[in-house]
Amino acid sequence: MRLEASHLQALAAVLRLGSFEKAARQLNLTPSAVSQRIRALEERLGTVLVVRGQPCLPTPAGQRLARHAEDVALLEQDLWQDIGSSLPEGGGSSMPGVRVAVNADSLATWFVAAMRGAGDLLFDLQIDDQDHSAGWLRRGEVRAAVSADPAPVQGCDVVPLGSLVYRATASAAFMSRWFSQGVSVQSLSRAPAMIYNLKDGLQAAWVRQTLGQDVVLPAHYIASTHAFVDAAAAGLGWGMNPEPLVRAHLMDGRLEELVPGTPLTVPLYWHISRSAAPGLQRLTQAVRAAAADYLLAPAK
Repeated sequence: MRLEASHLQALAAVLRLGSFEKAARQLNLTPSAVSQRIRALEERLGTVLVVRGQPCLPTPAGQRLARHAEDVALLEQDLWQDIGSSLPEGGGSSMPGVRVAVNADSLATWFVAAMRGAGDLLFDLQIDDQDHSAGWLRRGEVRAAVSADPAPVQGCDVVPLGSLVYRATASAAFMSRWFSQGVSVQSLSRAPAMIYNLKDGLQAAWVRQTLGQDVVLPAHYIASTHAFVDAAAAGLGWGMNPEPLVRAHLMDGRLEELVPGTPLTVPLYWHISRSAAPGLQRLTQAVRAAAADYLLAPAK
């Protein structure tokens, strides 16, 4: 069964943008024309592909077909780049889209450099904790992910990237108030920590690594990597901050390490769907290059 490329393009646009009207504007069509293409595709396959609403959502079949459409668009772009030409002129944006799951700290430190080097792609980033981002791949909701999980997801390849280094940091005033007698189970059980969200286990992991036991931490919940740094510098609490973001703060005294010389290293891996990998070679190369510049090299 051959599928019309224009029908697949319409489906991908509706699901990416969330509405027939927005898809129509991008494709230089009327909403009625987009609806007719989706209906024709649904009739051809004998199943519903789009749940109409605000926003429009895919059915399982629609999600699978949209991934196929994205893979085709990526391969076509790769083809035109290989032969030294630009994509042919046509309706709508010629830039293919890709959904990637990435943790907030990677996005704040090194992943933007990878995006810059990936060529003409429209990114749809799904932000999740590094211990949970691979789940997006398992559910088929993204084509690639930055994850702390070294186990390959079924149907995907995995590439070690290196480790993001974290430092347990706080302001000098905070250190004087809460840790004047040193960092201990007792002082940590009283001093406010900062936690990104309920999935964030970095603070607990550092305490376990440094003191050899678990501590129930009183905490602020602050779901922003940069606000973590700002809040630590303002004396609100202590937290695990990526070393690239706080290196200057540590050098000029705006922040101090709770226990000097006790970094927490989090290995990261690039998981990519094998079906999308050929069209995302340039992105994978850019991810590996950016990781080499910012992360601690993986052990050999």
